[in-house]
Amino acid sequence: MGRAQAKASPGYLTGQLLVAMPGMTDPRFERAVIYMCVHSLDEGAMGLIVNKPLPDVRFGDILSNLKIPARSDSCTAIQVHRGGPVQTQLGFILHSGDYQKDGTLVVDSEISLSTTSEVLRAIAEGNGPNKNLMALGYAGWDSRQLDDEIKRNAWLNVPADVDLLFSRDYDSKWEKALAKLGIAAHQLSSVAGHA
Repeated sequence: MGRAQAKASPGYLTGQLLVAMPGMTDPRFERAVIYMCVHSLDEGAMGLIVNKPLPDVRFGDILSNLKIPARSDSCTAIQVHRGGPVQTQLGFILHSGDYQKDGTLVVDSEISLSTTSEVLRAIAEGNGPNKNLMALGYAGWDSRQLDDEIKRNAWLNVPADVDLLFSRDYDSKWEKALAKLGIAAHQLSSVAGHA
């Protein structure tokens, strides 16, 4: 592990997908699938929405604004996502574990997170991670806030897998994430109840 690499906190949701329940009242998270990069009961949680592409933001434009020449044709295929409502000017690259440099957060053996311009240069040159997606902004929760939202039936957690995470079929990620639990969307109620 490089000197500036970090290992994600071992919270039970780290490396999982959060799936918004049908009754989600916050329109920013309606039908959202969020990859959880960090989760700690005491320090809070951070994740990236992976199924809400930004139609008017192009990866090539971001490279151009940063004066990074795109030397790889694969740059045009990278979709930029709305990662969440917090610090929407910050860019995050969620990527496969085959790329790890200084500044990379290793979430697990398959997934890492990088925020440096070095990863953007590597992608632009065709030397970056095998699988990746870019997100602007992130979803964040204070200490115990996410756990309270889960108790109020706002979210389900689902084991993440690389194929679902990096799938370009954004419109069906929510349903596919639910299907990993053996649930169809029509089986879920938008009203929370207590037994």
